[in-house]
Amino acid sequence: MFASFIHGFILAFGLILPLGVQNVFVFNQGALQPRFIKALPVVVTAALCDTLLILVAVLGVSFIILGSFWIKTILIVGGCIFLIYMGWISWKSKPSKDKEEVAKKFSFKKQVLFAASVSLLNPHAIMDTIGVIGTSSLKYQGEEKVIFAVTCILVSWLWFLGLALAGRISGKLDQSGRFMLVLNKLSALVMWGAAIYLVFSLFKN
Repeated sequence: MFASFIHGFILAFGLILPLGVQNVFVFNQGALQPRFIKALPVVVTAALCDTLLILVAVLGVSFIILGSFWIKTILIVGGCIFLIYMGWISWKSKPSKDKEEVAKKFSFKKQVLFAASVSLLNPHAIMDTIGVIGTSSLKYQGEEKVIFAVTCILVSWLWFLGLALAGRISGKLDQSGRFMLVLNKLSALVMWGAAIYLVFSLFKN
């Protein structure tokens, strides 16, 4: 049981760590919202979406998705378009120093919808969570499988909460907004690079 916990922890942490649109959005909201509680809709939505993907993966739906050429192709093509578009938005984005303006721009509803879109429409999140976690869960049965899944889910919740807190601290330290500007540019480059990688993976298949 302890082995399944360690495996789930390391695997989930390794998958969620890389810089991407989901992580950047959670971090940004932590930094830009006037109060930390205002960023919680993003944290909860991102964590719930990851929870859904992990449960789908562990329950075996991954093999239906990854086993179908057309479903996989649609995911990759749609994901590439999504990453290119989100990369462009990140590149053009300029942090606002007016936190009340940010709060109005990203209302509760907009935070939830945007966080859900960057979580569920991101092909890397889908392929990594469903493919890697789903495949890894096959070695466990019964209680060990439950522990593995719960650990992966717990890592997601703690990560997004910590990320928003880190953004909050960064927002207070970086009043000029230069760090956020650089982070947005870097995130855009990562998303465009991920889109190119997905295109090549499609042609290789």
